[in-house]
Amino acid sequence: MTQTIAPRVRTLVLLFLAVAGALLAGAAPASAHAALTGSDPRQGAVVDRAPTRVSLTFSEPIAVSDDAVRVLDPKGKRVDKGAPANPSGTTYSVQLLSGLPDGTYTVAYQVVSADSHPVAGAFTFSVGAPSETSVPVSAQAADDGPVGWLYGFGRYVSYAGFVVMVGGAAFVLACWPRGSGVRAVQRLVVSGWLALTAATLALLLLRGSYTSSGKVGDVFDLTLLGDVLQTKTGASLVSRLLLLAAAALFIAVLFGAYEKREDEERRDLTFGLAIGGAVVAAGIAASWAMSEHASQGLQAGIAMPVDVVHLLAVAAWLGGLTALLVALYRAPADSPVDRVAVQRFSRLAFGSVVALVATGTYQSWRQLGSWSAFTDTRYGQLLLVKIGIVVVLVAIASVSRRWTARLAQAPAVASRDGEERKEPAGAVSAKRPGAGRTAAAGHGAAGTEEAGTEEAGTGKAGAGEGTGTGGSAGTGEEAGSGGSAGHGGSTGAGGPAASGKEAGHGKRTGPGEETGAEDRAGTVKSAGTGRQGGAGSARAAQLARQRAAMETARQKRLRDADPNRFGLRRSVLAETGVAVVLLAVTTVLTQTEPGRTEQEAQAAASVSSSSSAAPGRATGAVTLNMPFDTGGENGEGVVTIDLDPARVGDNDLHVYVESTDGEAFDVPEVKVAFTLSAEDIGPLPVVPDRITTGHWSASGVQIPMAGDWKIEVTVRTSDIDQVTVSKNAKIG
Repeated sequence: MTQTIAPRVRTLVLLFLAVAGALLAGAAPASAHAALTGSDPRQGAVVDRAPTRVSLTFSEPIAVSDDAVRVLDPKGKRVDKGAPANPSGTTYSVQLLSGLPDGTYTVAYQVVSADSHPVAGAFTFSVGAPSETSVPVSAQAADDGPVGWLYGFGRYVSYAGFVVMVGGAAFVLACWPRGSGVRAVQRLVVSGWLALTAATLALLLLRGSYTSSGKVGDVFDLTLLGDVLQTKTGASLVSRLLLLAAAALFIAVLFGAYEKREDEERRDLTFGLAIGGAVVAAGIAASWAMSEHASQGLQAGIAMPVDVVHLLAVAAWLGGLTALLVALYRAPADSPVDRVAVQRFSRLAFGSVVALVATGTYQSWRQLGSWSAFTDTRYGQLLLVKIGIVVVLVAIASVSRRWTARLAQAPAVASRDGEERKEPAGAVSAKRPGAGRTAAAGHGAAGTEEAGTEEAGTGKAGAGEGTGTGGSAGTGEEAGSGGSAGHGGSTGAGGPAASGKEAGHGKRTGPGEETGAEDRAGTVKSAGTGRQGGAGSARAAQLARQRAAMETARQKRLRDADPNRFGLRRSVLAETGVAVVLLAVTTVLTQTEPGRTEQEAQAAASVSSSSSAAPGRATGAVTLNMPFDTGGENGEGVVTIDLDPARVGDNDLHVYVESTDGEAFDVPEVKVAFTLSAEDIGPLPVVPDRITTGHWSASGVQIPMAGDWKIEVTVRTSDIDQVTVSKNAKIG
């Protein structure tokens, strides 16, 4: 049975890795985590006059570059000017050229959300009437090509490396301190560190192309790399690399000096390593939490530490599980993982699962916001798949816990077997009947040689016994190498045989002591193989290696024959395979737009489509352009009013002042008033706050009733020059 274990392990591991790869390769391109929730003009809208700017509103703050927002005319020529501005909150605008002709215009945007994911999209609006356009509305996002797939794979490797490194080190410290001297466990933890470090470096190089052009050739663009280092994501990746340097020192101490310390010193070192390792692991986990989902949205101050705890719990459970699997299959036969270590890990895994359930519940509520998002959004559907995999994993873990309990209740025979395995090989062979006996009485040296070659359970030949009166008893080594005459002891009548050591000194016991230089020297010389000394030494070494291999195989057979240990190994292997799939689904989930954001974007799109489909109804937002002239110096210009969503209740008001050449400029004072003459309401004054040059804003502007409102704007350009202009607009 044991001969088929290794092939089965390789087959199952390859199968699980293939499933994980299929999940990664078959997943749709990563959705953005910030969504476009509004625009002015709205998608598909038809306006009477060409707007002076295009505004985009997103569900969360974004990072924009100079070319982040482009507006193209029907022929594909750019009609925007200047870099995008952030007038307020999550609204971003770009100025347009003046005097735009009628036709359909395309707005294309490519920005980076605050949680580090690229956002790309396009929509159209028309001036006067729709027309044909040569600009494709949908374009490939930067994260859809090979760079996007490489970036996603790098994220998967980084998560896997973190889990293996942190979980493996935690398993050694908390569960199996003797594992610090096991080469297979050492290689596992070091491999996790190498994978995480390499993946972090790759993500840092890929980041610039991933959020901009999406071209493989831009991966090594130093200009893009410099831009990445100035972003929050770049800072988190660099911080992770610095923390990995500290982690390397931690691993070196854990696997270098830890095992060599005395018990009391080891306890002190364990405490120091536990504190230092926890700080480093939490810092590495925070490099994800502070730059991705948890850093944006509701309760970010609570969500980030919760995310750190979630990541650490995942690492302790799945990484410790991987270390236990390696210990069960690859630990040396003389130092197998004991049942105490398995029991400790069982308790650690249970605590990790409890932490995962608590933190996962909070994160699900925060990212979904409603029960319908479980089934109506891709994030919710993936989350249901993840929950199902976790349930399967917990079920298998319960089986492992039962095997652990059986292992702990195993009879003491196992302990006695362990003690027998720890006995020296010579002691085992000495118990065998007939070991070390000579082939013929009276010839001690020759008998010793036969005993040395006959014994298969010892690392070196045992001492022979001379049975004849006065016979000599040499050693197997001396006989095989043609020892000299003085190397051998003789016994008197009925006397015990001398040991090899005594024989080497030419001593004997019994009456009538003799020196090794007696007539037996000739007999020993003739019985030895001095003429074939070199061949005999090689043969002895070969036999020693064979005996050691046979002993190791015997010990492994004894270890694998334990049904409880064998059952635990198989259940842990199944757990690890499911964990690989779980990690793949989690990686895809972190790259998917949260359900709450997706539903908000869908609601905004439905409002936009219904508004454009019913031209007789209000379009939602109101934009009014009103020329003014105060009569003084620099007294001419255009004031623009944006009221969103132009409904009863709270509204956001933006006021823009531009000169006649389209440049924004400041004026000493701007005031707005709303009047509904039909209902004798107003004027309702609003004094907006200055945001930036030529831009004022006010939030929470109350419109008490729907109707045809008169909007008056008073612009003062000097101490004595001011003018009031007005326009009517349907609101509500």
